[in-house]
Amino acid sequence: MRRVDREIVDFDEIVAIMRKCTVCRLALFDSEYPYILPLNFGMNVEGKKITLYFHGSENGKKYALIKENNKVGFEMDCSHSLIYSDKNKSCTWGMAYESVIGQGIIEILPESEKERALSLLMAQFGQNECSFDENVLRRTKVMRLSVLSCTAKRRKAKSEKGD
Repeated sequence: MRRVDREIVDFDEIVAIMRKCTVCRLALFDSEYPYILPLNFGMNVEGKKITLYFHGSENGKKYALIKENNKVGFEMDCSHSLIYSDKNKSCTWGMAYESVIGQGIIEILPESEKERALSLLMAQFGQNECSFDENVLRRTKVMRLSVLSCTAKRRKAKSEKGD
């Protein structure tokens, strides 16, 4: 990491950033170019192991790509704000942010695990009590990403300490 002054190494801090995010971009292998999907996600943390969950329709390109190669990259970011410069010159402004990138193995969940995973996804958005329509459940696939590694960065706004 080039900007080690912005690196976050504390596991709990990384998880806290992930909990603030609402979209995870998933990068899949697709022959010549990467295939990137913005997805809502749920998360489970057990010890130092992070598992992400995604949902989608029954069919789609992502499932064929996962079947071909289930090694993926991911990225999520949040806490964005523009940092204005006192100078009125180009390229002297910046952005405050928090971000996490990583790699892992993704798989399609069996039907028996789908409802629990969807509950974790709903919890990411503050919905802890939920029930699912059986017709919708039948038409929904759920994926589990076992995170193998990740790194995080933060740049704080000037009003915050650490900039």
